[in-house]
Amino acid sequence: MESIVGFSRAVRVGPFISVGGTAPVGEDGKTVGVGDVAAQTRQCIEIIKAALEQVGSGLHDVVRTRVILTNIEDWKTAIDVRKAYFRDVRPVDTIMAVDRFVNPEWLVEFEADAIIADWGTDP
Repeated sequence: MESIVGFSRAVRVGPFISVGGTAPVGEDGKTVGVGDVAAQTRQCIEIIKAALEQVGSGLHDVVRTRVILTNIEDWKTAIDVRKAYFRDVRPVDTIMAVDRFVNPEWLVEFEADAIIADWGTDP
């Protein structure tokens, strides 16, 4: 989607990284886990993880996540998956609901912000 729509998955400016709305889309362009909030949440976080790694970071540098759901009743399911990735990192979090996403199969999107703590020591 990045090249089609003209946006970046992640932008790094110095030690600061912003990862935009990340949908549960597989490499084939199809929705992962149709009807399954947990599977979609995992896919979103895995995409964010890969995006962070591409800009020299990782999930360990995340300071904020945003969980955006189409059904707020699914918050616990999404957070249980999020917890598995961020239990030790413990970033701040916002959970919100929207009416729908561009693709109605998507039940969740994630955003993340990260700061590379040891940025001054990078070559």
